[in-house]
Amino acid sequence: MAIGWKLHGDGKSPAPGEVVAPDERLSWGRTVGLGAQHVVAMFGATFVFPIIMGLNPQLAIMMSGIATIIFLLIVKGQVPSYLGTSAAFVGAVVAIRAQGGTTQEVTGSILIAGLILALAGIGIHFAGSRALHAVLPPVVTGAVVMLIGFNLAPVVANVYWPQDQWIALIVMTAVIAMSVGLRGFLGRISIFLGLVFGYLLSWVFDRVFGQITSYDAGAGEVTTHWRVNWDGVREAAWFGFPPQTSTGPDGAEIVGWHLPSFNTTFILLVIPAVIALIAENAGHVKAVAEMTGKDLDPLMGRAIAADGVGTMVATSVGGSPTTTYAENIGVMAATRVYSTAAYFAAAGFAILFGFSPKFGALVSATPGGVLGGITVVLYGMIGLLGAKIWRENNVDFGNPLNLVPVAAGVIIAIGDTSLQVTDDFVLSGIALGTIVTILGYHLAFALAPEHLKHRGRGTTIIFDAPGGYTGGDPEAYSRQAPDESHPDVDPHRPGGGSHRAH
Repeated sequence: MAIGWKLHGDGKSPAPGEVVAPDERLSWGRTVGLGAQHVVAMFGATFVFPIIMGLNPQLAIMMSGIATIIFLLIVKGQVPSYLGTSAAFVGAVVAIRAQGGTTQEVTGSILIAGLILALAGIGIHFAGSRALHAVLPPVVTGAVVMLIGFNLAPVVANVYWPQDQWIALIVMTAVIAMSVGLRGFLGRISIFLGLVFGYLLSWVFDRVFGQITSYDAGAGEVTTHWRVNWDGVREAAWFGFPPQTSTGPDGAEIVGWHLPSFNTTFILLVIPAVIALIAENAGHVKAVAEMTGKDLDPLMGRAIAADGVGTMVATSVGGSPTTTYAENIGVMAATRVYSTAAYFAAAGFAILFGFSPKFGALVSATPGGVLGGITVVLYGMIGLLGAKIWRENNVDFGNPLNLVPVAAGVIIAIGDTSLQVTDDFVLSGIALGTIVTILGYHLAFALAPEHLKHRGRGTTIIFDAPGGYTGGDPEAYSRQAPDESHPDVDPHRPGGGSHRAH
C-alpha cells in the first residue's frame, strides 16, 4: 500500500451519489474529525468487554489502535475497518476464570486462538472463500454464535445482576429505549450512553440511598459498599503507560500489561470463538465490498488473517482480542466516506487514549449493577445474532440435517454440559457444544440422502456484531439499501427502524 491518499473532489464532502473510496480522503481536518467519530463509535464496546473479561480497558483501547494499523497494512489499505475488542471470547474467558485460570492464561489462550485465526485466513486466501462456506455453512456458524451468547446467561444472573438489581433493571430499560428511540449516531452508541447513564444514576443512588449491601464481585462475597468507588481514579495519573499486572494491598489483582502463559485445556475453550470471528470478518468484508462497489473476495483471507495477527499482537502484552467492528461500518454507511486515512486517524486517537491511566481507572470503576443492565442486553444480542444468520440465509429447520446436530450442540453449550475425557482434561460448555455442532453436522451430512443435502442449507455467511451494521452478501445488503428520502430510518438495522448500537 502506498502511503498517501488522493484528495476527493474539493475535500469537503462526497457529491450526491458518490463515495470517498479507501484510497481517497477529504481534507485533513475533516479526515481527523471522521477519525474521532470512529473512536466514539467503537468506544463503548471496546472498553466494556475488557471489563467483563477482567482485562485492562486502558490497554485494550491502546492496542485496538495498534491492531487497526496492522490490519490496514496487511489488507493493503483496501478494506476500511476498525479493530475493537471482540465479544466472541467472553464466554470462554468466563469459563477459564471459573476453573481458576489466571489473567495470563486468559490472554495466552486468546493469543493461540489469534494464531489459529491468522492461519485460517491464510488458508482461505489460497483456497478461496468457497472453501470457507463448505466447512462452515450458515447453519453451523449461526449455531456457534448462538451458543457463545446464550452460554453467558449465568454470568448475568450470578455475577452482575445481584450486585445491584434495581440499577441493572433501570439501565437495561434505558438501553432498550435508547436503542430504538434515538435517531442517527446517538442510536448507534446506545450501549455507551446506557453505561454513562448508569454510572451517573449509581452516583445519585449513593447520595440518596447510601451504601448498598449486596454481592461484591471484587470481594467475592456480600458486603456493604458504595456503588461508585473512585479511590483508584483519584490515585491514577493523568498520563502514563498502562500499569503492569500486580496484586494490590487488599490481595485483589490489579490488571495491566503482562506476558501471556499457556494452558492446553483453556486454549481448547477459546478455539470456538475463532469460528465466530471468521463469520464476522467474512460478513463485514462482504458489506464493505457492496458499499464501495468493489470485489473484495480476494482480500477475504487477508482480512481474516489480519484480525488474527491483531489479536496476537494485542494479547502478547495483555490486551484484549480484536475484531472488525460493525459500528464503524455503520458510520461509513452513514457518511459514505470509506477512506482508510480516517481509520489511521482513529487508531492514533485510540493510542493517545491508552496513555491515560486515569481514564483506565475511571472505566474500571464502572459499578457492577450497570454492567448487569448492559450485559443482559449484549449477551442476548450475541445469541440472537445466531438466529439472524439462519434467517438471512434461509436455513430450513424442517430439514433434520440442520435441526438435529445443531439442537444437540446448542443445548450442550447453554447447559454447560461436561465431558470428562481424562482426570485432567474436561470438555464443556462452548467448546463441547461447538465440537458437537461441527462434527455432528458433517457426520449427518455424510450420511444424509441427496435431497436433504441441498434443502435449506444456506448459501453464505452473514454475521453482525451486536447491534451494528448488518453485514452479509450483496443480495442481502441490497434488500436494505439506504433510503435517503427518510433520514430517520436506519436501513442497516435488521428489519429497518431507527439506529441502534453495539
